[in-house]
Amino acid sequence: MSEKKAPKQKQLDIAIDEQTADGVYSNLAIINHSASEFIVDFITVMPGAPKARVKSRVILTPEHAKRFKKALADNIQRFENTNGTIETNEPPPIPLNFGPAGEA
Repeated sequence: MSEKKAPKQKQLDIAIDEQTADGVYSNLAIINHSASEFIVDFITVMPGAPKARVKSRVILTPEHAKRFKKALADNIQRFENTNGTIETNEPPPIPLNFGPAGEA
């Protein structure tokens, strides 16, 4: 009787440059979508400043957006299991006037 071997999983070699590894701080994210993509703008809002700046924009396919949602939820759950519940205090609404809504 022969045993079937599980297919080997391919390894993905991922490289990151030093500037990207430093990361970008964000305390606000705005999400827009079209029929073919999700656009996530990561923004830094400084207290008392009349303007905020988009620091990074990530564009995802709908399938990857859903995978990201699941991966983020899984990681939040693991974090809370170790560190306790993350408390959220909903901030007052911020008027967001940084350009027209985009469509792809």
